[in-house]
Amino acid sequence: MKIYAVGGAVRDRLLGLAVADQDYVVVGATPEQMERLGYRPVGRDFPVFLHPQTHEEYALARTERKTARGYRGFEIYAAPEVTLEQDLARRDLTVNAIARDQQGNIIDPFHGVADLKAGILRHVSPAFAEDPVRVLRVARFAARFGFTVAPDTQDLIREMVRNGEVDHLVAERAWQEISRGLMEATPSRMFLTLRECGALARILPEIDALFGVPQPPEHHPEVDTGVHIMLVADFAASRNFPLPVRFAALTHDLGKGVTPKALWPKHHGHEHKSVELVGKLCQRLRAPNECRDLAVLVARYHGDVHRAEELRPGTILKLLAATDVFRKPERFGEFVGACECDFRGRPGYEKRPYPPKEILQFAAAAARAVDAGAIALEIGDPGRIPAAIEAARLKAVTEALAGARQR
Repeated sequence: MKIYAVGGAVRDRLLGLAVADQDYVVVGATPEQMERLGYRPVGRDFPVFLHPQTHEEYALARTERKTARGYRGFEIYAAPEVTLEQDLARRDLTVNAIARDQQGNIIDPFHGVADLKAGILRHVSPAFAEDPVRVLRVARFAARFGFTVAPDTQDLIREMVRNGEVDHLVAERAWQEISRGLMEATPSRMFLTLRECGALARILPEIDALFGVPQPPEHHPEVDTGVHIMLVADFAASRNFPLPVRFAALTHDLGKGVTPKALWPKHHGHEHKSVELVGKLCQRLRAPNECRDLAVLVARYHGDVHRAEELRPGTILKLLAATDVFRKPERFGEFVGACECDFRGRPGYEKRPYPPKEILQFAAAAARAVDAGAIALEIGDPGRIPAAIEAARLKAVTEALAGARQR
């Protein structure tokens, strides 16, 4: 029995990056042997065991044979005679098909170390095309490492698009990879990589539809809506915003992708169209509720936020209520943050003043400071309480805005 460190941990160590999780492959062993040594079986689809002390994962060397479309359509074969090279051959990319033995020696049958040094993402074998999740993984690694995709790998992905393999992505796996890509330092690389390979139009057609759609040049120096969305997503990443904000940044302008060409470069009413498209996208990807809810709010109200300096106190109070600032102040902060990303995701706007942020923060603080409970006790009549609370909040917001606008 021989044990090798494999996968991302080996790759990241070679790149000088921190390693979070370590995986191992065991060659020449049976499940019974592993259990006798104290390893605890946890694998449902293939033999995986937890180390009795470290609880790290140890998988028996295995091969895979495609039996149906999608990432679940595989027949797994794990046995003592499966070699390390056979196990590495089933992996997606050469940079992930590197192993290290217990003496620290590197085993690299597919030249992944050379690809690491060259910054290239290259598939190990034609079997890459058997799992559509790998398309998203390649794009995510492009975002994470800034690597380029090898031309032959791009061709293989294009063929996966043409033959419909990418259409068999399971929603949960697609969301997992997309969300992880959004959390990289430069998420635009993921979406641009997918677009270059032709996969974005099949996986995220709402995003792909934004490229080539013009915007009013007086407000958008970048002109192209797709370019704008990429800049907004990257700005959100630069501020280390959480996933819901980054997802809202990515999806806030989806409605512009369905504006009739005759109306370009104007996009009147795109906010309502965006809300509808965000809802459908989130349903298809089974995105978490917190991502969906914030994305819908930003899609609907980002234009109003940008005009906060012009809005009346009553309109701003309605905006605060729509975002549920009284029950979810943290989400309100994320909402304003995503809108600021939209403003700053344009060349030359990165460091410009953004007064709406301060205006809305002042208004929100004033509205939330109103003691609704005290008002309810004072009024007594349940029928009059909501209007009294609303009036008190409007008064507080009006005074707060007057002070903020005089600054």
